[in-house]
Amino acid sequence: MALTPGSLKGNEAFDESALVARARAGDAAAFTALVNQYERKIYRLAKHITQNDEDAEDVLQETFLKAYEHLEGFQGNSKFYTWIVRIAVNEALMKLRKRRGDRTVPLDQPVDTGEEMVAREIAVWEDNPEERYSREEMQDILDRAVQGLKPDFRTVFILRDIEELSTEETAEALGISVPAVKSRLLRARLALREKLTRQFKRKGEDVFAHL
Repeated sequence: MALTPGSLKGNEAFDESALVARARAGDAAAFTALVNQYERKIYRLAKHITQNDEDAEDVLQETFLKAYEHLEGFQGNSKFYTWIVRIAVNEALMKLRKRRGDRTVPLDQPVDTGEEMVAREIAVWEDNPEERYSREEMQDILDRAVQGLKPDFRTVFILRDIEELSTEETAEALGISVPAVKSRLLRARLALREKLTRQFKRKGEDVFAHL
């Protein structure tokens, strides 16, 4: 099964549960319809995590291949999309670990959410950054800030704030608790705010230096 991002067109009518039932019964066309529906989202998710086109394509392939191979094991206790998101996240993180020798905490390790308060540099932006930068520059700054997050924080941020999964869906997809999702999301947002504050301060100093 060869997949490329965007290679399949979505259907006008989409009933996930019905398609999953048909796919589990051996209907290959039903599984293809599921791929059509979600391949772009899975590719985008993989690209956000791996920051690499080739790795994202590999994750896309492996996600749907594994989903197809293990479809009988899908019990329907969660959405099919939540299930494949978990497969994709695991595949993407394995890519990162192989590439970087990443020793970060596994997703299924319990997280103590009673974390200490960390002093953060939360400056007030006196001018609106969107007024100072073009949309392309802003997107580039935001993308680089997200890339700089620790993988566990970045993954939660992507699922919640970019892919717009609910807290419960994110917890289910990652195999962690709801409090852990909330804790990681808070830390991700704080870290992003800090990074962006520093970025805009540096840019501001450079701008004013030439006035």
